[in-house]
Amino acid sequence: MEAVKKSKKKKANQFPYGIALLVLIVIIGIILSKQSPQLAVRWAFGIAFGFVLQKARFCFTASFRDPVLTGSTSLTRAVIVALMIATIGFAAIQYSAYLNGDTIPGNISPVGIHTAIGAAMFGIGMVIAGGCASGTLMRVGEGYMMQWLSLIFFIIGSLWGAKDFEWWTETFISKSPQVFLPDVFGWGIAFFGQLVLLGLIFIFVEWYEYKRFNTKNLSV
Repeated sequence: MEAVKKSKKKKANQFPYGIALLVLIVIIGIILSKQSPQLAVRWAFGIAFGFVLQKARFCFTASFRDPVLTGSTSLTRAVIVALMIATIGFAAIQYSAYLNGDTIPGNISPVGIHTAIGAAMFGIGMVIAGGCASGTLMRVGEGYMMQWLSLIFFIIGSLWGAKDFEWWTETFISKSPQVFLPDVFGWGIAFFGQLVLLGLIFIFVEWYEYKRFNTKNLSV
């Protein structure tokens, strides 16, 4: 038994690599700050966002996949909470502009058949690839070779889409309606209605997980 334990390789100490990486990040940040303070801020935000993303294992693909495959809805609920927070933030910014008589910020994209086609293609692609954009970038940083392949084709697909975007615009996007909910329902109903809807979805997915795991335990 002792021989087996001794034969096992000691786990490599990652602390020195972490310190070296931190020093490199700081040096790059200083270099960027000399060129433009905004570049340094964006660099710091990107590093912080990537760190949080990796530690939280946040992935839109998993939020849709896990309830079906494993019954877990923790990531699904996290996405819903993120959408609720984003709704509050964007609504505050847009409503302030509305009260001041300024142009309401934000890109209101037309909704049409192109939206359904893009959603279906992206949904199929992200399940095959095993991750969405954020999940793919996170796993690329972790060294997963499969995600390197996904990233390459992600870039190829984006370039192809940019090349054909004018055709999509002329054929579908320009002919599709733009829907801004405050214009349709008013600010109050649009804001609170969206929060209530997201809250109901949150309650449903939590109930779904509870029911699925209880059913599984009873069958065992």
